[in-house]
Amino acid sequence: MLTLPATTKLWFAAAVDLRLGYDGLANLVRTQLSGDPLSGHLFVFTNRSANRVKVLYWGGHGLCLWCQRLEAGRYHFPEATATGIELTAAQFAMILDGIDLSRVRRFKRFSAAPPPPRAT
Repeated sequence: MLTLPATTKLWFAAAVDLRLGYDGLANLVRTQLSGDPLSGHLFVFTNRSANRVKVLYWGGHGLCLWCQRLEAGRYHFPEATATGIELTAAQFAMILDGIDLSRVRRFKRFSAAPPPPRAT
C-alpha cells in the first residue's frame, strides 16, 4: 500500500515522451501542470501505450524519479485534461495494482455540509 501524508497530492499528466529525465519532466510540471516540482507533491507521467509510468517528486535534497515498466498489459489511468488531474494515493495504488478506476463502484459516504455563508 502506498503511504503518503494527507497533505501530499498526486498530479497525473496526459501521456508524455518518457525519454525525458529529471529536468524535462520538471519543466512539464511547471508548464503543463502549472505546479512546482519542489513542492513535495508527486507528479505522475505515463507513455502513450500506458505500459510505463514515471513519478517525479522532491526528496528533500534533490529530485527523485521512480520508474516502472509492465512486461504485459497496461495501466488504466483516467482520462487526463490538458492541465492534469489530481489522484488520491488509494486511486494510484489501485492503478499500479491493475485496477481500472472507471469500473470501480463507489458507495455513498458521509461528507460534512459546507459551512453557511457568514452575514456581513
